[in-house]
Amino acid sequence: MFRSGQLDKVYIQPFEKKDFSDRDQAKIFVLPMNPETYAQNLKVEYDTRRGHGQQGTDPRFDSTKPEELKLEFIFDGTDTLEGYYYNDKNEKTVKGQLKQFLKTVYHVEGNIHRPNFLIVYWGEYLAFPCILSQLDITYTLFESNGDPLRAKISATFLNHQPPNEREARQRNSSPDLTHHRLVSQADRLDLMTNKVYGSPKYTMQVARANGLTTIRRLLPGKELRFPPIDKNETA
Repeated sequence: MFRSGQLDKVYIQPFEKKDFSDRDQAKIFVLPMNPETYAQNLKVEYDTRRGHGQQGTDPRFDSTKPEELKLEFIFDGTDTLEGYYYNDKNEKTVKGQLKQFLKTVYHVEGNIHRPNFLIVYWGEYLAFPCILSQLDITYTLFESNGDPLRAKISATFLNHQPPNEREARQRNSSPDLTHHRLVSQADRLDLMTNKVYGSPKYTMQVARANGLTTIRRLLPGKELRFPPIDKNETA
């Protein structure tokens, strides 16, 4: 979490590896001013084709498109805005700030031959793994020689999930994810374990993860957690 005084700042962490394993705090780019708002776009696609001679449609689920995050903020070169943050205090021009931002989110990196993978953070609520999909820059204030003194940024980021995490999420009963289940009157822990993991042999792991003292009597209405399992441990 990046803080400026008591204010959580929006910041962007770049990564060269698609699994986000090469974290380098020195490469973080902090937005100079937090956006007043941000927008998220979620879209579900359906097949709405109709058979010949049919008037109505029965839309069938096709897929969910990757989520989008849109941020709007400014770069300022007047050095007059209270609370404005400079990533490099020796570079306060709009051109210089933009250069730093574009290096983080847009420029093709020589080691990976593509722009960086990114995570956009804001406080404890937003942690958005993504890649930049669109960037609009509008210059609005100028010096007498034409150098920009202010630029409005509209950046759209496309959600990116590491391949192993994406594959796990596409398997609704994946043992690589944590699942939560409510106990009903007739439920048995071994049967619930078998349904989640495909085998009842991990029952004791589940019992320990939930602090259960017995696996014979489950309390109806209790929520049980089925965490990622250690396949080498069966007892």
